[in-house]
Order: sequence, then structure tokens, then C-alpha cells
Amino acid sequence: MVKFSFFSFLFLFSASILAQNKNDDLKFSDNLQSLSEENIFKTEGYYNWCSSIIKGDDGKYHLFYSRWQKKYKFTGWLTHSEVAHAVADSPVGPWQYKETVLKGRRNGKWDAITVHNPKIKYFEGKYYIYYCSTNLGDKEYTEEELIETCETGYSHPNWKILRPNQRTGVAVSNSINGPWKRMDHALIEPSGPITTLTVNPAIDRGKDGKYYLIVKGDKPNETRFIRNQAIAISHTPIGPFEIQAKPVIDYLDTEDVSMWYDKKRDYFYGVFHAHTFIGMVSSSDGTNWDKATEYELMKKSIPLKKGGTIKPDRMERPFIFCENSEPKVLSLAVKKGDESFIVFVPIKE
Repeated sequence: MVKFSFFSFLFLFSASILAQNKNDDLKFSDNLQSLSEENIFKTEGYYNWCSSIIKGDDGKYHLFYSRWQKKYKFTGWLTHSEVAHAVADSPVGPWQYKETVLKGRRNGKWDAITVHNPKIKYFEGKYYIYYCSTNLGDKEYTEEELIETCETGYSHPNWKILRPNQRTGVAVSNSINGPWKRMDHALIEPSGPITTLTVNPAIDRGKDGKYYLIVKGDKPNETRFIRNQAIAISHTPIGPFEIQAKPVIDYLDTEDVSMWYDKKRDYFYGVFHAHTFIGMVSSSDGTNWDKATEYELMKKSIPLKKGGTIKPDRMERPFIFCENSEPKVLSLAVKKGDESFIVFVPIKE
């Protein structure tokens, strides 16, 4: 019995050491493929932005994304964005618009104005759309004033109310086709390593059954325009979430983290944009994050199959779609001139 206990101890000790020394071995930048026409999703009369993909029980792939009418100018994302749903037979497209699923609710709701940056997830039998929205508080306004706000852009007085009022929320459904039930309040408030706002949600469930949510906010005690990424943890997909003291990223200005838990590697990963490149961070426990082994995924240039490249004015909102714990698609929001569209970069196995 003593011998058995001793060897049992050695086994458990060895397993513990191995668990503590998990390696981040995910690398796929060399497998990013060039784009064909079917990998580019444009919509006449709209700016397309903010993509998130999930595979449905129907065997098809479902895209939830942001869009707003071009008549509102590009700055209309803060006033007139909506979440739309498209479907395809392949996660790289071509995509077919199906329906609009979420709009700003008006009437004094926390998500009265705009619905943006969706992330579609499936947890324990339900579908969840995490999104960000805003409002003008108690200020009365008209639709004409909202149009004036987006047409004027960052210098409009309403912008100084709309931006800090941005929060992350969630809508829930038993079906990927809705109906979607929204909460009466935002999901999380800024604290700890972020201040002012909570936007650009990214979430997944760890092997411990807890939910790990990344949100972006302003960097505290900073006079420059720099954003931090924070991690919050909850026992349920709808909170309450508690923001952790240690940030995910605070060493450069970043946006748009999209995160997933890799069951095969038992590791968390997150992709982000840093203005000139798409990067990746990783974590062995969901709480302590660092630069991934493969930190820089791609520069601000996208090769085309027919030759040449897309040189975007803006390349943001990265999202990784995985199947069987392997990255299959890197989707990106691209702005070129007065066009904005989503590209779906195939990742070769």
C-alpha cells in the first residue's frame, strides 16, 4: 500500500509538472492563403464590418456581422450599425445575406443606439450574440440629430456622450435563427485595467467550466489615446463577470481581440489588430496572457489569387474560425476608399 501511494504521488506530481509546462505551439501564419472573389463579402449600399462565424446543426456556416448604410458615412457605425446574419456552405464563403437580427432599441434602453461588433457563441444548448451598443443617456434626440451626429463625426458634441456610454451586452436564443432575447442591462462595467467603456467582446468557455470574456477599454491614468484589453471571468455566459486586475494587453494600443479556447492544446488564444499588423496573444489559464509563440500573423496586405494584393486603408476586426481545434479561416474587416467589406482568408492545414 505504501509503494502504491508513493508511485501514485510520483504520477500526480509528474502530471502536475507537465500541466504547468504546457507549450504554446500553435503556428499558422505560413498557411494563410490568397483570396479569391468568393472570399470577399461586399453588400451594395452598405459598409460590412465585424465578422463572427459558427457552424450550425444544419451543416451550414453562419456569419453574424455588423453593417450600416453608406448614406450614414463610415462614422455611422456609432449611430446606425446593425447585426446581420448570412449563410454559406463553406466558412470562406460565398456568403448570402439572410436577415437583420439586432438593431438599436431606442426608447431609453442601454442599447438604444447602434449594435456593433457581434460574437456568436454556442454554450450549453443556447446561442449567444455578444455585442456592443450605446445611448445618449437622458438626453432627448431625434433621428435627424443622429444622422447629423454621424455625418459630422468625431467633433459632434453627441460623440462625447456616445463613446463613453458604449457597453457590452448579450442576446440569447434557443435557435441560431432566433428569436433573440436581450437583457435589460449591460453585461459588464469598466474597472481595474480599463476605464470609460467596455467594447469589442470576445468570449469562450475554459475546461474548468468558467467563461472568460475579453473587453476593451481606455487605459487608466493615461493622457494619450491608448486602449487596454481586460479579462473578466464568470460561472455563467450571462454573468456576473468580474474583471481581473492583470490586463491581457497593456504594452501597445490594440483593438478587436477575438478569443478562443483550444481544447486540443489546452490553451487560450486571442487575435487582435495593432494598426499595422494582426497579432496573437496566448494564455495557459485564461487569466495570465502574453505574446503568443507566433506573435505577428500578417502585415497590412492581403494577396489575391489572381495576382496583386489588397493594400487596405484599414484592416481590423480579426476573427479566427476553428474546426476540430484547428484554425480554418481568418476573417478581417477591410476598408479601402469608400468601400468596406469582410475578407475570409483560408488557412491551409
